[in-house]
Amino acid sequence: MTHLLNLLAAIALLVWGTHLVRTGILRVFGASLRNVLAKSVSNRFNAVMSGLGVTAVVQSSTATALIVSSFVGKGLMTLPAALAVMLGADMGTSLMAVVFSRDLSWLSPLFILVGVILFITRQSTTVGRVGRVMIGLGLMLLALSLVKVSAGVLTKAPAVQALLASLSSDLLLEITAGAVLAVLSYSSLAIVLLTATLAHSGVIPIDVALGLVLGANLGSGLLAVLTTLNANIETRQVPLGNLVFKVIGVAIGAPFIGVWLQTMRPWVPEVATLVVLYHLSFNIIVACIFIGFTQVVAGWVDRLLPKPERTTVAGRQRHLDPTALATPSLAISCAVRESMHQADVVEAMLTGMFRVIKSNDRKLSEELRKMDDTVDELYSDIKYYLTKISREALSENEGRRWTDIISFTINMEQIGDIVERILIDIEDKKINPGREFSDAGIAEISDLHSRLLGNLRLGMSVFLHGNVRDAQKLLEEKTRFRDLEREYASTHLGRLAVNTVQSIETSSLHLDLISDLKRINSLICSIAYPILDSAGVLAPSRLRQAVLDEKA
Repeated sequence: MTHLLNLLAAIALLVWGTHLVRTGILRVFGASLRNVLAKSVSNRFNAVMSGLGVTAVVQSSTATALIVSSFVGKGLMTLPAALAVMLGADMGTSLMAVVFSRDLSWLSPLFILVGVILFITRQSTTVGRVGRVMIGLGLMLLALSLVKVSAGVLTKAPAVQALLASLSSDLLLEITAGAVLAVLSYSSLAIVLLTATLAHSGVIPIDVALGLVLGANLGSGLLAVLTTLNANIETRQVPLGNLVFKVIGVAIGAPFIGVWLQTMRPWVPEVATLVVLYHLSFNIIVACIFIGFTQVVAGWVDRLLPKPERTTVAGRQRHLDPTALATPSLAISCAVRESMHQADVVEAMLTGMFRVIKSNDRKLSEELRKMDDTVDELYSDIKYYLTKISREALSENEGRRWTDIISFTINMEQIGDIVERILIDIEDKKINPGREFSDAGIAEISDLHSRLLGNLRLGMSVFLHGNVRDAQKLLEEKTRFRDLEREYASTHLGRLAVNTVQSIETSSLHLDLISDLKRINSLICSIAYPILDSAGVLAPSRLRQAVLDEKA
């Protein structure tokens, strides 16, 4: 029982080491790997080679599938090109299986020692993340050694030997078992390496091992499909197309396992090498067969998963890509894009608000108030998405950007609430009683409103680009807007003094409205503070300085 538990623990360690390497590589080089994939799709052969190279580094064709799927979902890559990348990705992961099948156990203690030192001393830096990758590599090599030792002990037990002698090859069962194991472990690479090690130790026959390898290939395709089930149609098309490749490839390759084994065994006497070479040759043959049919398979996928007709509201493409969470820099960019959409909705609410004030359009007012629900929903989605980004994996600049996004979306959510309350007041105090602002009053509101829209657009630019000069201009607008609000409140009181009827009837609404516009402007201008603070040009608080002077 102890030896069986040791074997299971070694398998778990292998899966965990693979996970550490995959996530670590994506955190360190994720943005660069995505750039390689995005720029290497000029033709299908370049796409295959980029997929091979990226997956050889990441050590996970599933991770590559998720990256490429996000590109297709955003319209940055065509489906045929993405499918070509996936053919290369499958070759890349099988190539890494060949590398890890060699006896590299002597590297395990070195990788773990150096990796732990780097990770502990420089945890939140790129060096620390490289250390995490080295720990993962060391654990993978250590786990393979432990699997060999544990399996060797188990095979010497009489009960296990009797059980193995009674086993007969059932290809369909082996393929199914390999697929299930690949899905459960989230890594076909780990299952192929495990299979090669068990075959080398005599735990499973070589023909059973090759059946499990076919199943692991099928499982990796199925895993990507399951991972993207909740994504949009365009994102789901790439894993489905890759699964089509694998299903057809397994159907063609399964009957020829015996032929391949008879041909290669005289040339490759070592069982573990034979297993990983079968994995590599399978994916090379599949790539050679399907490289000329990516357009055809893309057509099949389009028919199986047709793109829905999009509307400007319900069909808007969401930018919060869950597959980007493994790469914090990309996830931050996704959150920024969604935050800009939230600001666009707020701008539409502000623009429509003045139309309601002028035209008493009750229907438009109801539509604008419903838009606040969209603003609130976007805020909740962005906040939840950001909480799923690993803060430990963020650099100092990315950490500040994370905070800026939270602050920006909170401000936009509060502006939406203020606009909703203004619209309710306009209905209750102006539209329902049939009152109108005076000409001077509506001119003042119009001036503040136009300045407010200009400041919102400037604030969006400051948030997006972080330009210090624009941030300073935005902060200057805060003071100018405050002075105008005081001036217009004073002139309104002057109109009350001369008994202007319209001003008297709408006085409460008028003063509340310009005060609310000032509050909105303050929320917009607060976008400038983090930018100016980071640049070191933010003036210290005058109140705080006065207190310090008194103490001195």
